[in-house]
Amino acid sequence: MKKSYIWPLINRVSHVLLILFLVVSYFSGSYKRFLDYHVAFGYAMFVLFLFRFVWGFVGPKYSKFKDFDFKAKDLVSYMSSVFVKTKEYIGHNPASSYAIVVMMILSFLITISGALELGVEKNHGFLSFLHVSYFSYMEPISKVHLWLVYLLIAVVFAHITGSLIDKFIKKSDAIDSMICGYKQISKKIDIKLSLFQKTFGVTWILVSLFALFYIFYAKNNMLVKSANIKQNYALQNPDFAQECGDCHMVYPPFLLPKKSWTVMMKNLDNHFGEDASLDKATNLSILSYLKANSAQNSKQESAFKILKSLKDDNSVVIAVTKTPYWEKIHKKIDSNIFKSKRVKSKADCKACHKNIENGLIEDNLIKIPSLKG
Repeated sequence: MKKSYIWPLINRVSHVLLILFLVVSYFSGSYKRFLDYHVAFGYAMFVLFLFRFVWGFVGPKYSKFKDFDFKAKDLVSYMSSVFVKTKEYIGHNPASSYAIVVMMILSFLITISGALELGVEKNHGFLSFLHVSYFSYMEPISKVHLWLVYLLIAVVFAHITGSLIDKFIKKSDAIDSMICGYKQISKKIDIKLSLFQKTFGVTWILVSLFALFYIFYAKNNMLVKSANIKQNYALQNPDFAQECGDCHMVYPPFLLPKKSWTVMMKNLDNHFGEDASLDKATNLSILSYLKANSAQNSKQESAFKILKSLKDDNSVVIAVTKTPYWEKIHKKIDSNIFKSKRVKSKADCKACHKNIENGLIEDNLIKIPSLKG
């Protein structure tokens, strides 16, 4: 057997970066306050796959798609002899050939669905113009994005499982070769990159890293920029801002439906244990404003989900913290945080949500205080 150089450094570095970007993007997607990380690493992963696609045409032998084994009969033969040593594959075996292409396709679809979710649901990014017209479709889009991610993870695990079988059962050095670049094969073959390929490879890595840091740190770039606008409640309705703001934080009107605001304003003499009675004209002014800007008339993600959570509830909820949606998204937070000096109660939304009094409830503006602080 001859020790041959098959996988150049660019392949190996990009392979490691893909694994890193996928892991960080996947796990950061589970936490709202890490949305910036999720988006940045997701787009950076897409850039890596995009370059890998081009590399499939301009790269060296065994990295090109024309050197992949896409023959159905070879795939069947390879898969049917999982625990038997098969013929020698210098480059990619049939299973890994298909896996790489499927992962590229899924990466493209995940990026598109993620951009759609960001635009339609969050009103962020270059597709934010779709938010007003299609915000009611946010949940189907989100589910499509999630299932595509799950499918990619399944393919990745299948690819990893196949590689482990190759190493420990078929005694192949495929995994080792993706670390050192060398394979033990029957004849001596050493891959050499042209100047163009070397330049392309360095550009490939640098652009993916630049995309990662640029998207994360340049908050106003077109891929993540928020189209949500700060609201000036004092200018829109002075009575609402002054009368409500004198006693507590100003809650965005879209956090409750019309019915809740109507019931609340009719019972101000017992407003959460306090007498907050107003003269008739002021009461009517505030109620009209609250109803006009209630959850039913809002395109905000939180308004949509609060309404959905109350849909089958015949009771009237007048406390935002009592809505099923609020309880669902806050249930994992340590109850002691709501009793801490910096928060004091569940009703103190601005302790964690920056700019909520301006009508902004952004995932990347959430900062939960530490109990040690």
